[in-house]
Amino acid sequence: MAYVAVVGAANVDIGGFPLGRAVPGDSTPGKVRLSMGGVGRNIACNAAQLGLEAQLFTALGGDLHAELIRADCARSGVGLDYALQFDDAATSVYLFIADADGDMSLAVNDMDIHDRMTVSRLEPLMPALRGASMAVVEANLPEETIAHLAQTLEIPVIADCVSAAKAGRLRAAMPHLDAVKPNRIEAGLLTGVDVTDGASARRAAEALIGMGARRVFLTLGAHGVCCADGARTLLLPGVPVRMRNATGAGDAFTAALAWAMRRGLALEETALAGMAAASIAVESLETVSPGMSEPLLQRRMDEIKRAMRRL
Repeated sequence: MAYVAVVGAANVDIGGFPLGRAVPGDSTPGKVRLSMGGVGRNIACNAAQLGLEAQLFTALGGDLHAELIRADCARSGVGLDYALQFDDAATSVYLFIADADGDMSLAVNDMDIHDRMTVSRLEPLMPALRGASMAVVEANLPEETIAHLAQTLEIPVIADCVSAAKAGRLRAAMPHLDAVKPNRIEAGLLTGVDVTDGASARRAAEALIGMGARRVFLTLGAHGVCCADGARTLLLPGVPVRMRNATGAGDAFTAALAWAMRRGLALEETALAGMAAASIAVESLETVSPGMSEPLLQRRMDEIKRAMRRL
């Protein structure tokens, strides 16, 4: 089985989890956890846990944080054979504070090293990228790099929007994407459609199809997913989940898209796989759930189907 190439960020996550309501300007009792993260790394680790062979194309600095990421990827079964090394730079760090419900309240990222993942820097790695069965790119990369990979790789390409601040980097690549995963804010910024309900979600998903994407999976948090492929647009309702930490849910969703598309699943089943993976992710304090697995994903898909029939 050829590997999935994930091109994107790897960093150290420092997360703060208040035990109660956080008071601005004051010190709040809680738990602080150090873990490995980055959208690219999270997608690659989830993909590996779902049984896919994953190679992570990322940028690492010449510091202890880089060694922590290398050790983590080795434990997770993620290849780093093609990671770019910049000894004069710091490996990126993502600092976040969760609210009392486990959702992200505030975050700061120091990710300048990924700006060095330019077209010229990646050029020597293109044979390895072309040898993959599928590529996942994410918007921590420079816009020109995303567009170049989407346009030149002759394999399916999935794109993750990452954040509202970076989603615009996908515009030039859109006509060459086999799938794109925005949330409602990212979709609104890309299309100009204010996503506030099911009808506007449908309009935004169809607008992204109009921009050239072959499949769209617009995540709506607790309200489900709107997916489209040009032939049809579906709105899948959300189902209750046990929220502990929302960080990493979108990355798990994107990894499940790769898992489902490798298996040739239809639009609705692919969206269900993403929803199932995200629901597993939010149940764990870890950015990537240690319980993520292909059997659990398939069971959770079945559970979500049954829950939807009861709605």
